[in-house]
Amino acid sequence: MDAQIAFRVSVALGLTVWSVFGAVYLWPQLRERSRADALRPLLMIHAFRFVGMGFLVPGVVAPDLPMVFARAAAYGDLAACVLALLALASLRGPLGIALAWLFNSWGTFDLFSAFYQANASSLSPGQLGATFFIPTFIVPMLLVTHFLAFRILLRADRSRELVVTRAQVR
Repeated sequence: MDAQIAFRVSVALGLTVWSVFGAVYLWPQLRERSRADALRPLLMIHAFRFVGMGFLVPGVVAPDLPMVFARAAAYGDLAACVLALLALASLRGPLGIALAWLFNSWGTFDLFSAFYQANASSLSPGQLGATFFIPTFIVPMLLVTHFLAFRILLRADRSRELVVTRAQVR
């Protein structure tokens, strides 16, 4: 099988499997939580995005990996990591929710930008070296968790609903 086809099939299957996992296992656990409590585990996952710095490490990737892709992917992931950590640290207040929006918007844009850069620079899967697992396993998981975070951010906060419901009962 052609390496480019194998790569695309791997990305597509990764996205499919993580989508099913998100729908069956993650969303049922998150949907009844308050906004902050539901975002916390998703932000923790994205705090590991420093792994993208591996695109800059000689020997981990092929020497001919396009640097325009490597730098954008590595530093975009590092920025997403820092934003996730900042949102996580301030999650209980309005600043934390604003940072969660900023993180989620940036992080999603960064992932789509990396796919664009990979295509624009004619990246071949073999150039990824040991980082092949990032776009085939990690990026699909990150996209699914970004989608879940957007769902959480767009809905009313469950903790406020509980306060209103308790007040109405009295």
